[in-house]
Parts: sequence; C-alpha cells; structure tokens
Amino acid sequence: MSTHTTDSNPLLQNFDLKDQATPFHLIKTENYLPALNSALAVAKEKISTIKAQKEITFANTIVALEEASEKVDTIAGIYFNLFSAEANEQHQALAQEISQVLSSFSSDISLDLELFQKIKFVYDHRQKLNLTPEQDRLTEKMYLDFARNGAQLPPDKKNRLRELDQELSIMSPQFSENVLKATNAYELWIEDKKDLSGLPEGAIEAAAIAADQKGKKGQWLFTLNAPSLIPFLTYADNCQLREKLWRASSTKAYGGEFDNSTLVKKTITLKNERAQLLGYTTFADYVLEERMAKDTDTVFTFLKRLIEPSKQAAQRDLEEVQAFRNELEGTSEIKPWDFAYYSEKLKEKKYAFNDEELRPYFKLENVIDGVFQHAQKLYGLTFKPITGIPVYHPDVKTFEVHDHSTNDYIGLFYMDFFPRETKKGGAWMTSYREQGTWGGSVKRPHVSIVCNFTKPTPTKPSLLTYDEVQTLFHEFGHALHGLLSKCTYRSLSGTNVYWDFVELPSQIMENWTGEKEGLDLFARHFETNEPLPTELVQKIKKAAKFQAGWMSLRQLSYAWLDMKWHTTNPELIKDVDQFETEVDDFTRLLPKEPGTNKSCSFSHIFGGGYAAGYYSYKWAEVLDADAFEFFKEKGLFNDEVAAKFKNSILSRGGTAHPMDLYKEFRGREPDPNSLLRRDGLI
Repeated sequence: MSTHTTDSNPLLQNFDLKDQATPFHLIKTENYLPALNSALAVAKEKISTIKAQKEITFANTIVALEEASEKVDTIAGIYFNLFSAEANEQHQALAQEISQVLSSFSSDISLDLELFQKIKFVYDHRQKLNLTPEQDRLTEKMYLDFARNGAQLPPDKKNRLRELDQELSIMSPQFSENVLKATNAYELWIEDKKDLSGLPEGAIEAAAIAADQKGKKGQWLFTLNAPSLIPFLTYADNCQLREKLWRASSTKAYGGEFDNSTLVKKTITLKNERAQLLGYTTFADYVLEERMAKDTDTVFTFLKRLIEPSKQAAQRDLEEVQAFRNELEGTSEIKPWDFAYYSEKLKEKKYAFNDEELRPYFKLENVIDGVFQHAQKLYGLTFKPITGIPVYHPDVKTFEVHDHSTNDYIGLFYMDFFPRETKKGGAWMTSYREQGTWGGSVKRPHVSIVCNFTKPTPTKPSLLTYDEVQTLFHEFGHALHGLLSKCTYRSLSGTNVYWDFVELPSQIMENWTGEKEGLDLFARHFETNEPLPTELVQKIKKAAKFQAGWMSLRQLSYAWLDMKWHTTNPELIKDVDQFETEVDDFTRLLPKEPGTNKSCSFSHIFGGGYAAGYYSYKWAEVLDADAFEFFKEKGLFNDEVAAKFKNSILSRGGTAHPMDLYKEFRGREPDPNSLLRRDGLI
C-alpha cells in the first residue's frame, strides 16, 4: 500500500485549475489505487443511502445512482486514458488490479436485486411520473443495463457472472499490453544505404533519427509503428526487407514471448458463457440487442450484401496490379508484402501522382488549422491555444473552445499526435470529463484526440500523408460529437450512443478532405505557401475510387472475422489460427501466408470495445455517405444542413434512438446504396 494519505492525494482533491482541468503534473502512479479505494468507499455509501430510502422517485433513485460514482469514474478515466496514451511499465502493471477492483464494484451494483427493484419501480411508472424524453431514456437505459447484466439471476448464477466479469476485466488490458510490447520489441536495422532505395526522404530521415536515439548513428531503424511501417511497405524497393517487415507486423503477438492466442481463446469462451448465463445464444446476440442492427442475421445479411460487390471489385484490383507487375518485371505472383508497393506504382502511372507528392501540402499545423476552420464554418466554433493547463506529455497541445457568435464556453480540447514507446498504436478520441451533470450542475466536456503521426525532423516539420489527414479529420469528428453535446446526464451525452452510430460523426468529417472547397482552407505547401494545385485535387478525387474494392474487402474481412469469433460455439474452436484461416476463406483473395495471424493483434475486438461491433465502421459508412450526399446537394458548408446535423445528431448524444435522430436530420431513413455509389462499386 502507498504511504500517501488521501489528504495529499491529488486525485481526491477538488481540481482547482481552470474549469477543473485534470492536474496531470501532480498525479503519480502510486496515487491511483488509494484514490480509487477511497472513491469506491464514498460511492458505496451513496448507494446504501439510495437503497435505504422508503419513497422511490426519479431523482432519489435514477439520478442519485447516475451521480453516485462520479469520483470513481473520473479516477478510472484518467488511469485508462493514460494507460493507452502515456504508460510506463509501473503504470501498465496496475491495470489488472484496477480492472479487477472496478469490475467487482460494477458487479456489486448491477447484481443488486434491491437496487434493481427500485429502478424497475421508476421504469414501470414512468408514464405516470411525467418524465421528460431524456429522463425517460435514462430510466430505460438504466433498467436495461441492470436487466441485461444479471440483476434478476439466481444467486449461484450471479456468483458465476461475477467470476466471469473479474476474469474478463483483466484480459483486455493484458491483450493490449502484449500488442504494445510486441510492437516495441521488433526492430529492423539497416546499415547499407542501398537498402533504402525507393523510400521517401522523410521516412529515411525519421529512421536515421530513430537509430541515432538508440545510439547507432549512421544506421537506420524501422519499426512496426504506422509512420515507419507504412512508407516502408509502400515504397521500399528491397522486396526481401519488405517481406521481413510485413511478416513481423503480421505475426505480432502471435507466438513468442507476447503471444495472445491463449487470451483470444479464453476471452471468447468466457464471453460466450457470460452471454448464455444471461439467456442469449451467443455473445453477438447479447451485444446486438442494443445496436441499430438489432440482431446477428441483420449484420450477416448487411456484410454479405457488401462483400459480394467488394470481392468482385477487389479481384479486379488484384488482377490489375498483377498485370502491371508482369508488364514491369515479367511474371511473378503478387505476395501480400508486394501489394501496397505495386499498387502505389500503378497509381503513379494511372494518375501521375503518388501520396508523397501530397505530403508537403499537409504540414500538421496547417491541417490542425484546417479542421478548426471546418468547425467554425460548419458549427460556429473557435479554438484558442492555451497555456497553463497541465499536460501528461510535452507533445500534448491544449485549446479552449468557444461558440463564435455567443462566445459561450464549449469545452477544453487536448491533442496528442506523435508515436512513443509508452503509447498504443492507432488513433482515438476520448474524454477526461464527459459533458453532463457533475457535482449537481451541468458541466462542459474535456475532450482529447490521440494519434500516431509522422514526427517533425530537424529539417522538416511534421508533414502528413493524405491518410493521416483523413485520420485527423475522423478523430476530430468524434471530438465534435463530444464537444457539441448538450445533454443533462453524462451517461447519455456525447459519444454515449449505440456503437453502430458512433462512427457517423467521425466518418462524415473525412468527406471534406476529398473536396477542393475543404482542402483549399488548409492544404498549402510548407515552403512556398502555394495552395494544393487544382490538378492534384482532381487526381485525389479520381484516385479515391482506386482500389476501393480492395480497401472495402479488407475492412469487411475484419468485420466478418469479428462476427464469426462472437457467434461460433467456442468448444468447436480448437486452434485460434486454424479458425481464423477457415473464416478468412470467405473473403480471402491472396493465399494465406503460413505463420501469420491477425486475431492475436486485433485490438479493436480483444483489447477495445468493438467485440461483435467491428461491422459498425461499414454500417456508419452507409450513414455518412448518405448524410454527405445531403451536404453536397445543398452546399458543403450550407448553414441549414450543418445546423440540422449539429442539432439533431452532434448535440443529442444518446437521448433518443439513433434512427429517430437520423430521420430528424435527413427527413428519411438512409439509402443503403449511397456507400456503393460513393465507392464506385455500383
């Protein structure tokens, strides 16, 4: 135990910085557990008070329960946000204990029959109680959370559910930690300059800096982090080295010291048992009950409907790349580590440009300014850089967000952009304080986006690839969903919506990066300040449909695999890789390379919240393609359409059913063919 008393523990003090910002500069790893235990004791007392009350009202039951664990949620939120963004080994080592403590607390609440009966009373009488639509939605959500998580089970089943939740709570952080360690463990060292042939100057310079930092000046270091891996697989002429790096990436956390295969098997076994204990056939049935899609049949039908045209188009894409390679070098079969390389060369030939040509126009600072300008033109927001707010790493930038016309304070915004060994790969949005009621009054949110972009070098600023620009707009879309929230209760605010709806605000933002009107706001050459030439914008638009089938099939193969993991009886799965291989046959075009596996590093479903939910990306793509058609019809920055999107979707969180919100915005249900039209697949 820590010797810190709670009196001096910064996590238990009132945060007295501007707008109660998180005091990162004061928090030490040893503060988390004592603070959490203290906050849990307070929460348990509040719950006892709720149970002791004779009269049952919406305020003393539903609202009181919503507010009981505020401090617990704040502390856990800070811990897990930093677990992903800035965790040394000491911080990582706490994850299992903290997860177990939180899981135990969560089970204590959700399995409490007495508490459930009080909630059920409010739920059963909600017509009489004259609740507002948002109060009604909160009551229904809380009732379902309890009903779906075992409140009505007999004691023996409750005990088993508690055990399952304890075990599962440890496994997700363990999976993520293994992926991070496996990523950091692999290094490709290059000593001979010849082996750098084909690589862009920026990638070479970044690799030289990485080597220098490890004490090997004059060499080049490539890693499995995206800003290092992707340029290498796309541009390096040395086929053997491409293969080496591709294999390292495709066997990450499969076999060896950080193997995740046992964890994968155990996770799906326990999740399946949990679902059956609660009366569902499979874990996917349990999850999908609270999704727009509603059931597994709908998801499988939806995926098949997209897989068929995507696979045909992807086959044509593959044949085109193969024919191009034959033309260049005579016959040799395309391997997975060749595809990106020859595909990029073919794109250069067809459209007379490559992605590296765009980089000089995407200086990170300009792109940030660009997303801010989009937020102003669409939603009237201004972002002002501020100092004096503590950050958890020097790379993190902070902004205050205001409404341009009223100057009302909207929230606090953090941005963290570069890879480091203490940070997970990928990109995500999160909150340090969700919008909604805290301490009895409605507060504005503290939102953060975290990415892993190309770092600046001594000779160049951070110049993004077009993909990275889209990623920034995507995560910024999630951030707007959090920032523009106008709800009373935090469990319904911001991104607390059905999982297959949550990607609509993020994915729609990507669309503006494909339009001249959007690009003109920020795409300027970092040396000459010249805007991105019109012919390059045309090329981006033409190239957007290039290999669309291949890209679509890749995304769908992950969604298909996820659904199969969570609908198959785990007793029938003897071997993780054999199962994956059989499932992938349905979407596979290139032969499987022995020894490679994607499930063992599929963090979205085994280390994140996308289990039985990876299809959501494609589901939301249909929504975003349909919604963006409305903007294109009326004007990219049309005030009326933007106001509708803001008022019906971005500000409403989960206060109504997503389809109702969508219809309120669009005037009708989404057209399922909008996505196939956009991708040029029909």
